[in-house]
Amino acid sequence: MKSTKFLVQAALIAAIYAVLTISLAPFSYGIMQVRISEALTVLPFFTPAAIPGLFIGCLIANIYGGLGIIDIVFGSLATLIAAVLSYLLRKQKFLVPIPPIIVNAVVVGIILYYAFINDPDLKAPLLVIMGWDSQG
Repeated sequence: MKSTKFLVQAALIAAIYAVLTISLAPFSYGIMQVRISEALTVLPFFTPAAIPGLFIGCLIANIYGGLGIIDIVFGSLATLIAAVLSYLLRKQKFLVPIPPIIVNAVVVGIILYYAFINDPDLKAPLLVIMGWDSQG
């Protein structure tokens, strides 16, 4: 019974993350991203099912996003790492939101910097992109 509950929770979290990200595509993708779905990154505090749920949801969203295999693999792995770290920090509840902020700022910031490095209209310094991504 517990494994069924775990799978259902993970699937729902993945679906909600993917739908929120994709349905808000104008804001969710590009050099300066605002992903409302990132609010879900606190869910590992409540259930370990959020770990695979966030990873799969982000993977699906990144497939749709159009930045290619680098974002699909490393952007999704960043979410997985952040979710695991958040889960491990659940006993210090005020620290749970910190891993997604730091991991996404660094990993996704680097991905976006190199994805848009040759576009003169969208080019921004790496630290600016990292700082912006830590907000989304």
